[in-house]
Amino acid sequence: MIRGKNIILSMDSHLQGNFSTEEATVIFDLASQCLQYEPRERPNTKDLVATLAQLENKLDVPSYVMQGIPKHEEAPPTPRHPLSPLGNACSHMDLTAIHQILVMAHYMDDEVTNEFSFHEWTQQMRDMLEARKRGDIAFRDKVFVTATECYSQFINVGTMVSPTVYARRSLCHLMCDQPDDGLRDAMQAQCVCPDWSTAFYMQAVALAKLDMHKDAADMLYEAAALEEKRQRRGRGP
Repeated sequence: MIRGKNIILSMDSHLQGNFSTEEATVIFDLASQCLQYEPRERPNTKDLVATLAQLENKLDVPSYVMQGIPKHEEAPPTPRHPLSPLGNACSHMDLTAIHQILVMAHYMDDEVTNEFSFHEWTQQMRDMLEARKRGDIAFRDKVFVTATECYSQFINVGTMVSPTVYARRSLCHLMCDQPDDGLRDAMQAQCVCPDWSTAFYMQAVALAKLDMHKDAADMLYEAAALEEKRQRRGRGP
C-alpha cells in the first residue's frame, strides 16, 4: 500500500517519527486488506489478532524510552515570546505542518525580483527559473527528492539567491531523514536573510533532529524574538 519514506507522510505527525517503519508498514498493509471490496479477501478476526499480537513487544517499555528521551533530561523551556503557527509546528517537529505553511507562504519573504533587462534574460536564466518552478511543483506535491534536485539546479547557477529556496530544500532534506544537510540549508537561508525567523525555525528543527536539543531551544527563542520584533515594526511607532 505505502512503501519507504512515503509512509512518514501518512502517519500522525504528533508521533514525531517515534515509530517503527517496518511495523507501520504491517499495519498499513493490514488496513488495506480490511478495506477490500470482496468480503472473502478481507482477513478474519483470528488472523487480525495474530498479526497484531506479533507487534506487541513494547508494552512494558516506558514512554520516554520509546520516544528516545533520556529519563532525567529536562524538556527545553518554552520560548518567552508567543509562537506563530510556523513556530508551533517547528517546536513540535511537525514536518507536515511546516510543509503546509511553507507552501502557503510561497515567496512572500524573498526580496529578489524576477524582472530582468533584455541583456540579463539569457537562456541560462530561463532554465534556472524553470528549475525552480519544477521544484515548487514537486515540493507542493511532496515529491521531496525531485524538489531537492530542482532547487539544487536553481541554487548552483547562482544568478539569483532565494532564502525561501534554501528553507524549502532544508525541509526536503529533513523529510528524507538528512538533518545535517537540512541544517546547512537553513544556515544558508540565514546568511542570505540574517533576520528571517523562518531560517532560525528551520535550524531549530534540524538541530532537534540531530539531538542537539539545547541549541534547538535557543534557536526557537531567537526565531520568536525576531517575529515579535518584525510585528512591532509592522505596527509602527
